[in-house]
Amino acid sequence: MKKIFIATLTTAALLVTPLAFASGDHKPAHGGIVTEVKEVQYELVAKADTLQIYVSDHGKAVKVDGASARVTLLAGTDKQEVELKPAGDKLEAKGSFKVGAGTKVVAAVSMPGKAAASARFTLK
Repeated sequence: MKKIFIATLTTAALLVTPLAFASGDHKPAHGGIVTEVKEVQYELVAKADTLQIYVSDHGKAVKVDGASARVTLLAGTDKQEVELKPAGDKLEAKGSFKVGAGTKVVAAVSMPGKAAASARFTLK
């Protein structure tokens, strides 16, 4: 009975794994961290003086004209909220940001004509 259970779990894992990666390439194109929300990929590039979010759908860049993002940085007990605006092919903010390893980032990205998406990241 135990062998049948393990075989069933293994088969299920093999069937589900390709589906998890079927919707696009999760490799960062800009040196950041990628997460996916409803088949749209968000790449966060976080530097001490710049925050950027690139948006792509199935590997193709999405125009960010008219889009915006509200980013919350959580570093230990420190909380910082930042508004990102379109800057060419990305959403961007300049300033001074705490972006050390372990910082958690929540981005509420609003695209024209679509409901806001909540993308979550943890900096390494």
